[in-house]
Amino acid sequence: MAIRWAEDVIVHADGLARCGWCGRDALYMAYHDEEWGVPERDGNRLFEKLVLDTFQSGLSWRVILAKRAAFRAAFAGFDIER
Repeated sequence: MAIRWAEDVIVHADGLARCGWCGRDALYMAYHDEEWGVPERDGNRLFEKLVLDTFQSGLSWRVILAKRAAFRAAFAGFDIER
């Protein structure tokens, strides 16, 4: 069970506090925990973020996250050297 800690923060059953925008969605929670607000300096990972952000236009971010594997396949693993 999730407990609302503040208006925009939810403490989930696992004890982690997350921004309210990820709700209880497992894909959003993983993105929040592993990527959101984490500085990225790797060129390939930055290219991946650029591509995903570009394709997000008009779609929900959840759709993009769900299709990430297909984007990786289409963009050669986001290897900027290829």
